[in-house]
Amino acid sequence: MTARIEVEPEVDWDKVHDSAEFQQLRSRLRRFVFPMTVAFLAWYLLYVLVADYAHEFMATKLVGNITVGLVFGLLQFVTTFGITALYVRYANRKLDPIAEKIRGDIEGEAK
Repeated sequence: MTARIEVEPEVDWDKVHDSAEFQQLRSRLRRFVFPMTVAFLAWYLLYVLVADYAHEFMATKLVGNITVGLVFGLLQFVTTFGITALYVRYANRKLDPIAEKIRGDIEGEAK
């Protein structure tokens, strides 16, 4: 018995890359990612600079042994989770419909 190997038709990836839908997808992704990255890095840099140059401020006790520095550090995690939640929401509304259309077009061509 001989094994049968099915070969799928080639997809013209250059055509997909140059399509209006793919360019729109890239544009929308960049519109979210670049500003959010700049904002987070600025926030993180502020945290590092304040921690390095304002020791007394960061050591200020708020409640018990909880200091401003500890709160700032924990807010870094909160910010990360917040950005992740925003991205998921943005992707579901703005990116996934375009990506699904592109996938459907590619799979339709391959048949």
